[in-house]
Amino acid sequence: MRGDDHRWLREAVELARRCPPTVTAYAVGAIVVAADGTELARGHSRETDPRVHAEEVALARLAGRSLDLGAATLYSSLEPCSSRRSRPRTCTELVISAGIGRVVFALREPPLLAHCEGAELLRDAGIEVVEIPALGPGVREANHHLTG
Repeated sequence: MRGDDHRWLREAVELARRCPPTVTAYAVGAIVVAADGTELARGHSRETDPRVHAEEVALARLAGRSLDLGAATLYSSLEPCSSRRSRPRTCTELVISAGIGRVVFALREPPLLAHCEGAELLRDAGIEVVEIPALGPGVREANHHLTG
C-alpha cells in the first residue's frame, strides 16, 4: 500500500453514495490518480447514463488526453466488473485497455448480480491490485438498497 491509498479510496467510497439506487446495479465510485498524487478524473455509477459504471465514467473523462497511465492508480469502491450485460466491454477490460498500472478497491463484488473475476483478470494483465477491506463497511452501506 501507499501513503494516500486510504484517503483516495475513502473518497471513492463517498462518491458511491451519490449514485441513484437501483435494484439492478451496485453503487460505485472511482477516481484515477497520477503517480504524483494529482487527480486525473472521477465518476460514479449512473452519473451520466442509467447503465454507466463508475470506472467507465472516470476513464471516459481521460479519453483524448495524451497521458501515460502506467503509473496511475484507479481507486474504485468495488472490484471492477468482469461480466456485463448493459455494455460491450467490462470495466476490467476498460482498465486494461487504458493502461492503468494499479487498481485499489475496498470490496470484491458480491455474487448477487454476477460472478466477478476482476481482480484476477487485472493481475493476469500485469496490473498491481490492492484490496483494502477495512473500507468495505462504507461500500456495503452505499449498497444497502441491494443487500438490505
